[in-house]
Amino acid sequence: MTKAPQVPQVPNDKAREDAVEAALGRLDLDAKARLLAGQDSWSLPELPEIGLRSLVMSDGPIGVRGTRWTADDPSVALPSPTALAATWDPELAHRAGVLLAQEARRKGVHVLLAPTVNLHRSPLGGRHFEAYSEDPYLTGRIGAGYVNGVQSGGVGTTVKHFVANDAETDRFTVDNLVSERALRELYLAPFEAIVENAHPWGIMTAYNTVNGTTMSEHRYLVNEVLRGEWGFDGYNVSDWTAARSTIGAINGGLDVAMPGPKTVYGAPLARAVRNGHVPEATLDGAVRNVLRLAARVGVLEGAEPAVARADLPAPVDGEALAREIAHRSFVLVRNQGALPLPAGHTVALVGAAARDARVLGGGSATVFPAHVVSPLDGLAAALPEGALTYSVGADPNTELAVADKGFVLRAVCRDAAGTVIGTGSAPSGQINWMGADLPDGVTHDRLHTVELTGTFTPRDTGPHTFGIKGLGAFTLTVDGTTYYDDVQATDSDDPFIAFFGDPQPRAEVQLTADTPVEVSLTYGVVLPDDAAMKSVGFSLCHQEPRRDPDELIAEAAEVARAADTAVVVVATTERVESEGFDRTDLRLPGRQDDLVRAVAAANPNTVVVVNSGSPVELPWRDEVAAVLLTWFPGQEGGAALADVLTGDREPGGRLPTTWGALTDAPVTRVTPTDGQLPYTEGVFIGYRAWEKEGRIPSYPFGHGLGYTDWTYETAEAEGSRADGVTVTVRVTNSGTRAGREVVQAYLAPTTPDPDRPARRLAAFAGIEAAPGETVEVALELPRRAFEIWDESANGWAFVKGSYEIQVGRSITDRRLTSPITV
Repeated sequence: MTKAPQVPQVPNDKAREDAVEAALGRLDLDAKARLLAGQDSWSLPELPEIGLRSLVMSDGPIGVRGTRWTADDPSVALPSPTALAATWDPELAHRAGVLLAQEARRKGVHVLLAPTVNLHRSPLGGRHFEAYSEDPYLTGRIGAGYVNGVQSGGVGTTVKHFVANDAETDRFTVDNLVSERALRELYLAPFEAIVENAHPWGIMTAYNTVNGTTMSEHRYLVNEVLRGEWGFDGYNVSDWTAARSTIGAINGGLDVAMPGPKTVYGAPLARAVRNGHVPEATLDGAVRNVLRLAARVGVLEGAEPAVARADLPAPVDGEALAREIAHRSFVLVRNQGALPLPAGHTVALVGAAARDARVLGGGSATVFPAHVVSPLDGLAAALPEGALTYSVGADPNTELAVADKGFVLRAVCRDAAGTVIGTGSAPSGQINWMGADLPDGVTHDRLHTVELTGTFTPRDTGPHTFGIKGLGAFTLTVDGTTYYDDVQATDSDDPFIAFFGDPQPRAEVQLTADTPVEVSLTYGVVLPDDAAMKSVGFSLCHQEPRRDPDELIAEAAEVARAADTAVVVVATTERVESEGFDRTDLRLPGRQDDLVRAVAAANPNTVVVVNSGSPVELPWRDEVAAVLLTWFPGQEGGAALADVLTGDREPGGRLPTTWGALTDAPVTRVTPTDGQLPYTEGVFIGYRAWEKEGRIPSYPFGHGLGYTDWTYETAEAEGSRADGVTVTVRVTNSGTRAGREVVQAYLAPTTPDPDRPARRLAAFAGIEAAPGETVEVALELPRRAFEIWDESANGWAFVKGSYEIQVGRSITDRRLTSPITV
């Protein structure tokens, strides 16, 4: 039996530990308890008596939002985590982390609440765009690169959500029943790999329960496994509002309860110590972890930060890196010679998502970039004048979206007497003021109403729908007429429903293109005294006139017929992929499937660009000339798309998760029964389950085409049980242009075992080669690839025997085999 090795120490840890101990010794009980409770939504309190400044946290993972949830404070928006994983490049993930640390320092943020390393257990998981992969090894490699990159910039990370937070349905209460073997081999594995290889400064525990114990109180998984076996020495923060018990949380290893100021820590924790329910030594351990974090990020006087200012990485061009990650992540899953576009071809661009780009997923991962390059913008800039035509086709937005294009709004705050006490800008129709994030001069105790007011200039004539997202009393007025004056309520117990809930249509108004009208949405502020955090959140929503879909599709088909190539952009929406709910199917919303079929019938040279963060069904995939998956491609997505379509760059991605029809997917259940969700599939998720069930996906794990061809020539394995195995692979670029290949190695027991996957990803590496060039790459298969978790012995067991190391381009496209006995 083996245990994971202890993590390496950060340089100068001894001096920092001395500073931490000295600071801890100068704190009284109340100060220590106060330090472990958020002072507001995003920060911990300062303690001047020990030279401790306030420590600031911010959501990620594709950008750094900062402490203000507003487009007034823009952030670089990178492609989604699924896109980053699709690059199969830990070094690129490291560079992404360096950029995010740079962004964090710019915004005064010390800790990034990222990355998300939960697994794609079921394709219905609504938040999968925010996680990396269905495979724990790939997830661990990408996550370690990301964490190392962020922390090289002197900013902490919190790897989340520990653990088994793999779906959104009933996420606050669900009890996920997971075998110890599945926990160790799948769900804990990425966290373990990141602790071992990246030494993260933080972990965030999940909302959910695992095997009967809520994760914010899970002594076994936090204290015994994470801290004991793995040697994690960072801080453990709750997911927001997840901590429910003072004694249970502190004894379960939770260091910080967020957000504040009302939490189960602070004064309740000090009382629990005084009453003898919690040993002060346990409290001291949590404070020590927080002070260690503060020392590492440079907010504790007398402690040298983990990264000195002189050692910070060189500045990164955020726009250039966002564009590079995007084209490196795009996965070309089908190409019948349509791509790259031949020079001189005329192009018909079709789809609402080509004009109004979906570049990121919904929920707490939302950031606000200074600009977004849509596919229409990107292709218009890249193609010669007159080569591009555009048609909207079918709109995926079947529901209202937050008011954006055409709206010029501001927020007016008034007290109970109707007196204006402050104003703030509102770049969109969304107000999310969390904690102290209020306009200048406004306080929670005086704030009575917030009015979003301004003008809307429609771009289309017809009936426009206006609506509201949020809970409480609202008054909606458009062009001088009040359409709604009532209380909007819900039966959901989700504390974030005002942010993530459904928008409700409340008015339909006939408007004329290019003619401005006044709009106003007034919200009656209610801030309960017992609220875990004081927040003001609501949105003015809007939907453009709905033309007959059949007419729009027919128009798009005619535009496509007249061009050499048709490019159709299809997409999911925020009501399909977001934090807060799971998916009910894998279909594209609206009439987009009909649109693709109509365009393909009109023009056989049709390329479909799929703009989604996770798998969708593609029932027309064999009817089109090419299919390109672009995920949520970040702010430069349209420019990167033009790079790839024109052949200026190669689509470099490989699938980090299996794509297939929902009816064929082996693991789909995300809804608990009587509060419990059994993970009955054990260690068989993703490609492991597809292979076990003998089902054929649309596109397999690891699949991806480039613009050149590759010949796999030899694979030779050597090594021993003690230090793992190395397989050396020779690959030749047998195509006509330079390219990048991801060489993948899968480990397969020679003798089938129904309790083990037929094969699993054990190593991979990216290579680059010019036409005709041969490259030799050594893939290191770690010892863990040959181990399974032995539940009877409660430890890792090395499984001796004969194996095949199968090398190729995907889980199903295996080109070479090298036998080995260990």
